[in-house]
This record gives sequence, structure tokens and C-alpha cells, in this order.
Amino acid sequence: MAKKGYTPASASKPADSGDIADVIELVKAYAKQETLGPLKGIGRKIGFGLAGATSLALSLFFISLGLLRLLQTKVHSIAHGAWSFVPYLIVFVVCVAITGFALSRITKIEKEYN
Repeated sequence: MAKKGYTPASASKPADSGDIADVIELVKAYAKQETLGPLKGIGRKIGFGLAGATSLALSLFFISLGLLRLLQTKVHSIAHGAWSFVPYLIVFVVCVAITGFALSRITKIEKEYN
């Protein structure tokens, strides 16, 4: 029988604070590895996507502006008078068609990866 007041050495010893600190540091390092690493890769892709979207938007703007000026200067019969809205309508339809084509290509790519 054990004496009253006697406790084994392992029960009376507090947990090593060094071991707990190591576990906490290991968990922190793992969390950083699994969250920050993928976010850096996604950030790069988002940056390229934003640069591409900005380039496409600017090019569509300048192409549509050039088409509008071309229609207004070269086709005098529809650019003046009661039919002056026709060049704007033509440019609008062309922009909608280009945007629709671009969106259709995006959905096709998403379907391939999913």
C-alpha cells in the first residue's frame, strides 16, 4: 500500500512548457504553410486576371470608339438627321456580340476544369 501523501514522480511534475511551446509553434507554422502559400498563388492569378481584363476592356473601348468615328465620317447618309442614332446602335450591337463571345468562352473553360 502506498503511503498517505506520496505521489508518483510523473504525477507531481508539471507539463514541460517547452513541449507545449513547440507544439504551438508547429501548429502556427503549419497554418501559415497551408493558408499563406495557396493565397500567394491565387493572388498572382488574380493579378494576371485583372491585368488581362483591364487590357481587354480598354481595347474594346478604343475599337468601339474607332468604329463609331468610322461610321460617322464614312457613312454620311445614316450619320446625320433622323438616322443619327444608327452608328451608335451598330457599335452597341458589336460590343454586345464581342462581350457575349468572350463570356461564352469563359464558361466553356470553366466546364472543362470542373
